[in-house]
Amino acid sequence: MFLIPEPIGRFFHRLASPPHFYALTNRLMPWLVALFLILLISGLVGGLYLAPADYQQGDSYRIIYIHVPAAWMSLFIYMMMAIAGAIGLIWRIKLAEIVAISSAPVGAAFTFIALVTGSLWGKPMWGTWWVWDARLTSELILLFLYLGVIGLYGAIDDKKTASKAVAILALVGVVNIPIIHYSVEWWSTLHQGATVTKMDKPSIHVSMLIPLLLMALAFKFYYVIAMLQRAKLELLQRERTAQWVKKLITEQTL
Repeated sequence: MFLIPEPIGRFFHRLASPPHFYALTNRLMPWLVALFLILLISGLVGGLYLAPADYQQGDSYRIIYIHVPAAWMSLFIYMMMAIAGAIGLIWRIKLAEIVAISSAPVGAAFTFIALVTGSLWGKPMWGTWWVWDARLTSELILLFLYLGVIGLYGAIDDKKTASKAVAILALVGVVNIPIIHYSVEWWSTLHQGATVTKMDKPSIHVSMLIPLLLMALAFKFYYVIAMLQRAKLELLQRERTAQWVKKLITEQTL
């Protein structure tokens, strides 16, 4: 039988405590924002100014520094939402439920950005704003899944019941993630194949790759910041009758 070491178990037990989570989030937030800004500025300067123009696409390729990280994040956040939903569904951990629903609007925003920037990039490259190929269609379905999670949670007044429904919908929608990822390999599509996550080596020059990875890290920090801020508000709403929330309100009004 696998046993979790006691110090690690205590850490996760404390992290699952609403007052501890709220206090820890407040302490981490300035550092998270600072790291996000450093990575974002470095990535934008490197991608939009320092990186050379592409020999085929010229400067129009620079939209990848927004499009590609946003597309990566659309998949990453959905997986995080599904995992958190499963944890909340199985172990009834309130904070996992909150993380799941707090992730959905951020994931929807990244998916929308990926679709819009993909259309802007596709027009000069493919000669059309949109085609119903496997990659674009499955990414659009992902946006509908995010919106479905948000709408379902808002439609149910009992948030415990809403969290269960959201978790089930998120887990069912996970089947779309490998379809998005492998669509360019499974079907004939206009969308180009992988250039960074290849088994041998990326087919993108390192001067272009480094800013792209910096932007991907910046977007991940943004997700953590936005999700934690939304989670704090959701936590306060759910715990509004708890003693620690009343004490917090009293301290802030003094």
